[in-house]
Order: sequence, then structure tokens, then C-alpha cells
Amino acid sequence: MATTLVSLLTKRRITPLLAMTGEITLSGNVLPVGGIKEKVLAAKRAGVRDVILPAENKMNVEEDLTPEQLENLTVHYVKTIDEALQVSLPEVAGGPAAPPPKDPRQDYRPTEPVREPEAVRR
Repeated sequence: MATTLVSLLTKRRITPLLAMTGEITLSGNVLPVGGIKEKVLAAKRAGVRDVILPAENKMNVEEDLTPEQLENLTVHYVKTIDEALQVSLPEVAGGPAAPPPKDPRQDYRPTEPVREPEAVRR
């Protein structure tokens, strides 16, 4: 969710064919989660090429998944949301900030007063 919100606010696209899992704290640390094997295999079946996982789940990957299961997948282990954003939104990590959205009211210059509909005026 955090990556989606950053993408929305910066108007930057998330790296295509990317999957991620983990929980973040209010201070931006990424916490481990369960079910890593199932999540990675489901992502691979869906055509994902890059997977972002909590660094503390690295042992789960090494113990539970074979090299064949990880074939054609790049696994990125992260400890903070900043690291996850560097992988998922590379333009945000090193690029300039997106320009602020344009206010649609700036171009609105009516030539006559706007009248409220009859039902609203009562």
C-alpha cells in the first residue's frame, strides 16, 4: 500500500512485473511475514520477474525454495521502505520530484456568474 501511495503522489509508475510482500512500521522498517514459499511461487506463476521480500525472510527463501523454483526471478531483500522504493519506483529514488498536480480551477474563468440549480437554492 505504501508503494502504491508513493506512486500515486509522485505520478511515477511502479516497475512492471513486480511483486512484494512484507509489513512496514510507522518508522519505515520492513517486518518479515509468513508464507514466503507460496507467495513467491504464486508470483512466478503470474509472470512476475522481480520480488521484493523482507530481509529477515531470506532464510525462508534459501530453505524452502529450490534454485529451479527461483529461476528467472530476481529477489530483492529490503530492510526499509526506502530500499523497497528504490526497487519498485527507481525514478523516485534518484530522480527529480514530480511537478505538483495542476489545479483545474486555475484555468476556469467564467464570463458570467455560475447559477445554482433550482433544487439547491431552496
